[in-house]
This record gives sequence, structure tokens and C-alpha cells, in this order.
Amino acid sequence: MMTTQINAKRLEQHILELARIGETPEQGVSRFALTGEDRAAQDLVTTWMQAAGMTVRRDHFGNLIGHKQGKDPTAPVVMLGSHIDTVPNGGRYDGTIGVLGAIEVVQTIHERGSEHDCSIEVVAFCDEEGTRFPGGLFGSRGMVGQLNWDEFHITDAEGITRLEALRSFGLEPERYRESVRGPGEIKVYLEMHIEQGPALEVGNHPVGIVKGIAGPLALQVRIDGEAGHAGTVPMKMRKDPMVAASEVILSIEQLCSEDPDAATVGTVGWIKAEPGGPNVIPQAVEFSVDIRDIDRDRRERVVSQLKAHIAETCERRHLQYRVDEHLNLAPTLCAEHVTETMASISKAMELEAPLLVSGAAHDAMSLADITDIGMIFVRCRGGISHNPLEWASIEDIQLGTQLLLATVLHYSRKQKEQTDQFGQCAGSSCS
Repeated sequence: MMTTQINAKRLEQHILELARIGETPEQGVSRFALTGEDRAAQDLVTTWMQAAGMTVRRDHFGNLIGHKQGKDPTAPVVMLGSHIDTVPNGGRYDGTIGVLGAIEVVQTIHERGSEHDCSIEVVAFCDEEGTRFPGGLFGSRGMVGQLNWDEFHITDAEGITRLEALRSFGLEPERYRESVRGPGEIKVYLEMHIEQGPALEVGNHPVGIVKGIAGPLALQVRIDGEAGHAGTVPMKMRKDPMVAASEVILSIEQLCSEDPDAATVGTVGWIKAEPGGPNVIPQAVEFSVDIRDIDRDRRERVVSQLKAHIAETCERRHLQYRVDEHLNLAPTLCAEHVTETMASISKAMELEAPLLVSGAAHDAMSLADITDIGMIFVRCRGGISHNPLEWASIEDIQLGTQLLLATVLHYSRKQKEQTDQFGQCAGSSCS
């Protein structure tokens, strides 16, 4: 049996303390990227990184990076991380346990004086959720060179550009190319996250190992019509974009439900009418569309059908429209050697950690462009996430963090030394 444990009490205290920044009256958390709340959260996380023996910096994408030097500073780093920004009135655990659990891993290594050849980095990625600015996964996509300059000029609801928001944090986004990492710089990227689904709870498993991540595609649709008085314009003479939007939104549900065995899902998360008066036929309607699937070809067929339906609906109703694509990520597979290593360690921990597919996008998807990735899921009650009711027990989080710790030690040591901290074989490379 494994005896050495991470400090669950300290980790739980950190989770609760961070949740107070941006706490809502409903006991949720609203902490959006590059805001005052985000700055306060990053400052707090910085103190914990420093206490764990890390030097801390921000790159030009707004990513907060803690670095613990290894014996071989020329070796590729082992990177851990997730995000600390939230959706509106979100939960305490989404993203957060991946950052705070990673810090706890490094602090445990630091306190025990465990040697590691590779340096270890913990990253709190900027704007994973895409709540303030459309798109999501901004910091991780930036780190691997997936961004273009236009994305820095996207505005939030107040008309503030991402460029201005980054500058308000004292960053120089014009120098963003200096923060791009390339192949060979990162040995492996590891991320712990709550499952955000019900599979682990249904199977009574505290921890799972991710084998792949469904690819998200994010659209923003705008339909333009003609504003008018709600009481004086006859129904047959209206050019009402809201009615057209309702047709399109209903079609999303229909298109994503055609194959009951498919993993295709579609969501409209927000909708806005202009000018927004209760007695005014809207001039324009904008709404988001989120389509996800583990099968990219199937997802593309659904999106193509949706765009055709938007065109047909607007032509029939004499409306104008625009469809902008803000995110298009391919489904991503975790590295087989990482999942095998995690499976071997979890067996030694006497855990039955099943292999799972993630329907939610994660920063790991971006990092897969330049390095091998692995993910650990932690059971969450009812599979509820993006909700104040989101909850995971500290006992389950502790087990996930312990698995993360052993995996980090496996990959941060030279091949011949890759046994876990308990002297047991920690992966398929051991013999």
C-alpha cells in the first residue's frame, strides 16, 4: 500500500479560499479572465506557488507560470495545469483543482526534497472558459502558437479589447510570439479536472483516466432584421430576427439528436436582442452555438447542415445574417504511454480507474499540438458542473492528486529511475 500522501487539509483550504474571490450570492463563483477578480486570484495563487518552491511569472498571453528547477535545466519540462477563471455563477472546482492540485504536488515534492531531473512547471492558463471574450482556451492556444493577431482585438460586452485587458495586467501582448512554446520544450503535459459528468459516480469510482477529448466548435451567429413597434407592425410585414433565431436554435437540437448513439451535442449558451425592449421587434439577434463530438467528420456534417439551415431561414424571411467561427478544435487523444502509466500507478494505489472520454474541452487539447498529454478525472456529485451545486469530495480530490504526484515523479526522472515515490514500478517503461 502507498503510505505517503499529499496534504489534503491544505489543499481543501486553498480550494475554499480561492472560491471566496468572485463568490456570488448563490454560493457560486464569477471570476472572469483579466478582471480585478482574476488579478486577485492570480496574486493569491502566486503566493502558493512561491511557498511550493517555484519562481513565478506571467507570459504575454496572461498565463501564470510557476517553475521548479530540476537537476537538468536543459531537459524538457514536465508541465501541469488547468485554469482558475469561471463561467458566470460557476462552481468552485472546475479548473481550480487542476491548478491547486498541481501546486500541492510540487509542494509535496519540495517539502520531501524529492529529486527530479526535469524542471516542473505549473500553469494557470488565461481565459480557458471564453466567458468574457469569445473563443475559450486562449492562453493554452497562445502557448502552442494557435492564435493570430486578430484574436487580440476581440471585444467584451463593455467594448474592451483583449489587447487592452492584457495591457491592464502589465503585459505586452505585442510580444506574444516570444511566449510561444515549441515541440521538444515540454516532455509531457498533465491535467487533473473534475469529470463534469456522471460516469464516475454511476460506476462508484473516485478517479478516472481520460483517453480522449471531444472537439468543440464555437460559432457566433448574428441575424439582422428590421426594428418596429410591437403593436403596430402586422405579422405578415415583419422582418423579425428573433423568430428566425428560434427556428435555428430548434434545428440545433434536432440535428444533434438525429443519431441517438452518437456523441454529438449542441448548445446555445447565450442570446442577445437589439435594442432589447419588451415592446420592440428586434433589429438584430446574436447568439452562441457550441457543437462538440469525438468524431470530427460527424461534427463537421452537423455544422454544415446548420449553416445551410441558417441561410435558408434568413432567405425565406428576408433577413441578413453572419456566422463567425471563434473556436474549432479537433478531437484529441491522450498519449497511450501516459494512460498506461497512470493505469499502472492507479492499480498500485488499489484504485479501479476506468478509461473515459471527455465531452468538455480542456487546455490539454491545445498542448497536444506540441507534446504528449494525459488527464485525470475526479468524481463530482451528480455530474453537475458550471453550477453553484458543483461539488467534489476532498477525499476524491486527494486520490486524484496522489495519482498526479506519482505520475509527475515518473516523468520528471530519468528513464532508469522511473519508479514511483514508493519504489514501485510506475509505468510500462519499468521492467
